[in-house]
Amino acid sequence: MAASIVCGRTSMFFRSLNGISGSKTLLSANSQTLLLQTASYNPKPLRLNLREPYIPDSSSEKTPDWQKTPRYDRKLFGRYGSASGIDPASLWPNHEQLERIIEEENEWHPPLEVKLKNLQEKERQVTEKRLAKEKLIAANMAKMPKMIADWREEKRQAKTKMNEEKTRRSKLLAEARESLGQTLDPRNHKFLEMVADLEKEEKKKQKLLKKKQKHEQAAVPPPPPPAAAP
Repeated sequence: MAASIVCGRTSMFFRSLNGISGSKTLLSANSQTLLLQTASYNPKPLRLNLREPYIPDSSSEKTPDWQKTPRYDRKLFGRYGSASGIDPASLWPNHEQLERIIEEENEWHPPLEVKLKNLQEKERQVTEKRLAKEKLIAANMAKMPKMIADWREEKRQAKTKMNEEKTRRSKLLAEARESLGQTLDPRNHKFLEMVADLEKEEKKKQKLLKKKQKHEQAAVPPPPPPAAAP
């Protein structure tokens, strides 16, 4: 029984090999046939209808709009020449179109002289801005010592004024305490009213003092002019 099984499997194996070899032979034959057909292919030449070119009718409604433009007319004339029936003079720009083309050309592609002139003008403007900035910096640097001195003097005066105000305030508070008593609360309204009255009186005295000094300065006669030299 084992021998019969081995014989059966062996016969199946040989049949499979014969099938594969037959398939390879068939594929090889088909490939050769396809190559022969490709090599022997001789297409017919493309016949161009140059005797009767396609010229769209611009007056027809069926003709697309893009075939009615001057650009398409230029294509037809370039392809068929005089057979297109297009007047070559109509393909050139008119006077207004030509001026617009020249203006656009000069704007986007100016001559070399204009480019050099524009470059020089740009460099001149940049130089002027740089010199003006340097001049401003130099002027500010020259003013810097005076500005620093003024700032220090202003700060010193503010500090002096603050100390004077503090001293004057302490003096007024001391006078108010002497008049109302040492045990009086500084937040008492009577105490605050008295301090306010003392401040008004002090300001009035300062105002009168400044007015008196001004009158005295005005009353002083001016010095005599210097004597002329003999």
